[in-house]
Amino acid sequence: MRTDRDLPETGRTAPQSAKSKHSGRLTRRSLLASAALLIMTSGVSARVVTKVLPWQPNEAYPVPPVIPGGYLFFTPAEAAAVDAIVDRLIPTDDLGPGAKDSGVTTFIDRQLTGPFGGHDWLYMQGPFSSTPLPTQGLQSPLVPRQQYRLGLAALEAYCKANFNGKAFAQLSGDEKDKLLGGMEKGDVKFDNFSSRMLFNAIYANTMEGFFADPIYGGNRDMAGWKLIGFPGVRYDFRDVMAKPNQAYTLPPVAMQGRPAWGEN
Repeated sequence: MRTDRDLPETGRTAPQSAKSKHSGRLTRRSLLASAALLIMTSGVSARVVTKVLPWQPNEAYPVPPVIPGGYLFFTPAEAAAVDAIVDRLIPTDDLGPGAKDSGVTTFIDRQLTGPFGGHDWLYMQGPFSSTPLPTQGLQSPLVPRQQYRLGLAALEAYCKANFNGKAFAQLSGDEKDKLLGGMEKGDVKFDNFSSRMLFNAIYANTMEGFFADPIYGGNRDMAGWKLIGFPGVRYDFRDVMAKPNQAYTLPPVAMQGRPAWGEN
């Protein structure tokens, strides 16, 4: 087939069938060339942002802050038991507030009323292994709301049967610690429920609540972050990156900021 370069210079044009098959259509080469030309000819400017937040926190995925006060899932008796348990797991001492005083029970309560409480995002159709590998996680058809409701009821029944009618919250510190230790090992036998399952659930949620962002109800006043020296979600560390091997002394910052945000 003859093309333009084969034709003699007589002013004739190539037949229509000999023209480029890409004629009239956008090619990758022409697209790249156009983009490069646009970049070179358009005015591109940058804005330097200083001493202000260049965005609104959480504007992409807004998190509704937990409003303290009252419980949405726990009954008063259940809340008292969870308060007593988390207070033994992370007690208040001279280093700062513990789990109870940091709002961890409120954190767990609000989590149980949300998607986590029903395992809404997990596959829950089974089968469930009775001897799971450590990497397989919890193997149970019970969602967290059921684990807490059934487990706390079994705990209270066990305590009343073995401690002269007392509830868990009424036990002495040593009695609570011994009972929790037995639950952790699975040595304590509840009626129709695994004491170890209840312990593992509360233990995991206590750690999460004590170190999660305060917007979720726990870690009140960022007590957990202050305890371990975690800076929080501060968005700019340039003022300290140039000072290696020096203690980080700035207060932590949560998703909702902190008092006197602009001072540091």
